[in-house]
Amino acid sequence: MSAASLALRGIIKRHGAVTALAGIDLEVAPGEFFSLLGPSGSGKTTTLRIVAGLEHADAGTVLLDGRDVTAHEPGARDVAMVFQSYALYPHMTVRENIAFPLRMGGAPAGGIDPAVREAAARVRIEHLLERKPGQLSGGQQQRVALARAIVRKPALFLLDEPLSNLDAKLRVETRVELKRLQRALNVTALYVTHDQEEALSLSDRMAVFMDGRIVQVGTPEEVFSRPATVEVAGFLGNPPMNLLPARLEHGRALVEGTTLDLPALAALGARDVTLGIRPSAVRIAAAGLPATVTMCEALGEDFYADLMVGEHLVRAKLGNGPRPAERAQVCLALDAGALHVFDRQTGTRL
Repeated sequence: MSAASLALRGIIKRHGAVTALAGIDLEVAPGEFFSLLGPSGSGKTTTLRIVAGLEHADAGTVLLDGRDVTAHEPGARDVAMVFQSYALYPHMTVRENIAFPLRMGGAPAGGIDPAVREAAARVRIEHLLERKPGQLSGGQQQRVALARAIVRKPALFLLDEPLSNLDAKLRVETRVELKRLQRALNVTALYVTHDQEEALSLSDRMAVFMDGRIVQVGTPEEVFSRPATVEVAGFLGNPPMNLLPARLEHGRALVEGTTLDLPALAALGARDVTLGIRPSAVRIAAAGLPATVTMCEALGEDFYADLMVGEHLVRAKLGNGPRPAERAQVCLALDAGALHVFDRQTGTRL
């Protein structure tokens, strides 16, 4: 099984008057685990289906290993897709489900059973081959769907939210297994998810989709630590980044009527901005931005406080220090080194 490269050039897709994809450009390297992350309706699955050949673009080109496959039918693309619903045939045994793509592709009869057993062993379901999908758990059905994709030895794996039907514990276990499998098979994987934890833990690189466009591409660390836009900043993180409107005046920031000295931002001059700060970087201090504590909650080892700064909600992840009481008046320190600054008009990072 050799890993393929994938390139999308200027992909446009319309559904009537609605533009689902507004010019998608993407390069995925051979052997890369690449995630498409974004909220529902942002264009991730449509992009995946166009790569698979299940939908056709209104404009643009799909290149697989440099070969133009834009007009090719799904069977001629050397890709395998794992769906959210698993899409198993209920009347067939696990063995027959895994063998199905080989039989449809006209594989020699003598080679089918060894290939099925090898694929089943890869995902540890050899003992389930004579069962039917209705006799399996969700996690087992998931593995059958993966084995059916593996058995064809495709150049490109396409995975559409494959873990979303599993419970939380199984989802984490299967996520680890999926990464191990992708590395062992040395296959290129394109993975669609709205779950940022999945994307951040699995991906070599990722593309963040918003409203039919890619707004940022990078490694998980790059996208998390340097979000390119306010939209990405407000989407990534659990809880996401706090965003506060401010007026910069040569090293000072006016936030909700309070002036903060932020000399590190002096080079940005005078302008309207949005300041972003992660909950883990918000500190309660003796002086700073006045805030009112509205709620406190302990989530395992973490302690969170919801605070109102004017009309804006700020979430703070507090360590082992003093914990404020609800309705207390406190001050928040904003460390300039932890601040993300975005242009108020365009939403882009400054």
